[in-house]
Amino acid sequence: MNERKFDLEDRLVDYVCRMIDVVEALPATRTGNYIAGQLIRSCHSPAFNYGEVQAAESRNDFIHKMKVVLKELKECRVALKIIIKKQLIKPVSNLDSIFQETQQLIAIVAKSIETANKNKSNEEH
Repeated sequence: MNERKFDLEDRLVDYVCRMIDVVEALPATRTGNYIAGQLIRSCHSPAFNYGEVQAAESRNDFIHKMKVVLKELKECRVALKIIIKKQLIKPVSNLDSIFQETQQLIAIVAKSIETANKNKSNEEH
């Protein structure tokens, strides 16, 4: 059986590629262009910053960089909520999967930060 190890970097790269499709599907209106511009930056950031996370120089540096990843994922989630609420992409059900992936990535990164903080506290005592 070919069992593949979970790789957050690969998952974040896949996420960016899927989000590019969302950006490209937005309408060429003032609103669509604005959200597209904002979203194209925020959706790339988690993958790029996770590359920096992997080279963190300390636990504090790791936590800080992971918080940046989390912040950008949350920005993507808000953008997706706006796109869904305004029905900028139809049918909005096409966004269910990417919205769920955003939620899952937020949960994974938040848990990683929580664990790193817990380990840091344990080291200090």
